[in-house]
Amino acid sequence: MSAERELDAAGVTAPALREAYRRCRALNAQHGRTYYLATRLLSAEQRPAVHALYGFARWVDDVVDDVHSGPEDKAAALGAIDDRVQAALADRTAEDPVLAALIDTVHRYDIPVQHFRDFMTSMRMDLTVTDYPTYGDLERYVHGSAAVIGLQVLPVLGTSVPRQEAEPAAAALGVAFQLTNFIRDVGEDLDRGRVYLPADELAEFGVDRERLLHARAEGRADRQIRAALRDQVRRTREVYARAWPGIGMLAPRSRPCVLTAYRLYGRILDLVEDADCDVLSRRVVVSNGRRLAVALPALARAVFARAA
Repeated sequence: MSAERELDAAGVTAPALREAYRRCRALNAQHGRTYYLATRLLSAEQRPAVHALYGFARWVDDVVDDVHSGPEDKAAALGAIDDRVQAALADRTAEDPVLAALIDTVHRYDIPVQHFRDFMTSMRMDLTVTDYPTYGDLERYVHGSAAVIGLQVLPVLGTSVPRQEAEPAAAALGVAFQLTNFIRDVGEDLDRGRVYLPADELAEFGVDRERLLHARAEGRADRQIRAALRDQVRRTREVYARAWPGIGMLAPRSRPCVLTAYRLYGRILDLVEDADCDVLSRRVVVSNGRRLAVALPALARAVFARAA
């Protein structure tokens, strides 16, 4: 379905706002392959809002990961974004297209603004924090960087129970997705100077930053690193298990989309295990064939749910 039909279905009529949502949709299609595929299973009127939320998160992520800027410049850029978000939320207007789409979505779906404050707090942590001594330390980071993403999207998806009952599972699913990324992207994160895996849990297997850096340079994870990563996969599957009941709490038309994302991200963990947890020499990717094998049956369920 074209962007124009989605915007028509969502009731977005102002030309500038339509262009703002188109920009967010393009960002999602370009950068969020698995995420974007899952959004195709949403009803047309839901998609622009999800694209807007993704577009904002991507905008901030790009500032944090900009290799051409130093920490002070990044901190200033994040501060400017935060100020613009707060002003736009108060005024309900914004000139930047991504921000304009975000503000419209926030007000359409009554998304709590605290979620965006928490998100910005975690993004600032990425400028100064490069290691997490314990899982508790990491939890404070992933609340703002991942749990709140699930909480932001939940009002758009809708629920079949009171929203607050579905919130813990929605937050857990956001965390599960990000922990999956941390495991898959250990090597790339090392290249950026970051280790997102809890140091105390790695230490149980004799693994520390220096050992990871050596393995990255060698292009091969050793036995201890692979054991430590298997343990992280185990923990992450426990988070997926906590998130699972939340899918049944969603509005029926939204369940196929979230179930598809759940399965595709879970498949990344399968691929990590299939590679014997050696993710320091390559990045595991879910194949297009696998994506389609998961998405096509879900598409049929989505169509049925909408008809029902």
